[in-house]
Amino acid sequence: MTAVLLCAVLGVSGCAGGDAGALTSSGSSGRQAAPAPGAASAPADALKGGIAGLIVVPKGYVADSREMSGPFKLASYLDTVSAFQAEDRALLLNATFTEGYQAARMSPDRQKQYTVQLFKTGSAKKAKYLQLGFWNQQSHTMKFAVPGVPQAFSDQRVGITGTAEQSEAVAEVSFVVGAMLVQIRVRQVGELETTLVPDTALARTLAKQQYTRLTSKSG
Repeated sequence: MTAVLLCAVLGVSGCAGGDAGALTSSGSSGRQAAPAPGAASAPADALKGGIAGLIVVPKGYVADSREMSGPFKLASYLDTVSAFQAEDRALLLNATFTEGYQAARMSPDRQKQYTVQLFKTGSAKKAKYLQLGFWNQQSHTMKFAVPGVPQAFSDQRVGITGTAEQSEAVAEVSFVVGAMLVQIRVRQVGELETTLVPDTALARTLAKQQYTRLTSKSG
């Protein structure tokens, strides 16, 4: 589900490409992940309403200056994020994709990046097909539980980034609410000798909060 976000036209990430590299088991030893926040908030521009008002981000996290947050359409998604443009174009067109939104945030210590994306499609069935299409663009081997989020896809991994002498730990969750696809990624990068642990606690907490936000809005 992941992709490198480029600082350009209101981009998106998390579904393809950007977390490429050798994937290995994260193991159970090493530095423990920081506790997940107990509350979440909408971004400042949620006051504008619309799809922006549906986004949940971790409380206390700050805007990621390296990447853009905001709404996106088909063209901006393909131009700024997609590593599989032809495939992604077909997936989004088949899903009758109309609009999306991304929020990218950094932890207060600047060590972790949290990204959430929403994709509004033509129907619940089409949202599910889009979820499967994006998810199958990468291998996923280490699922973790996401209580309170029905039929969620999840994965955790530690691997080598495209940058020399760096490793990354990624936890990601994908789920569908009505005609909306949600993709969440928590990513931390460190030197190769650093023992990283995917922050599944943050990913599952924010997934549950995002699910609650969407179901309460849709209800």
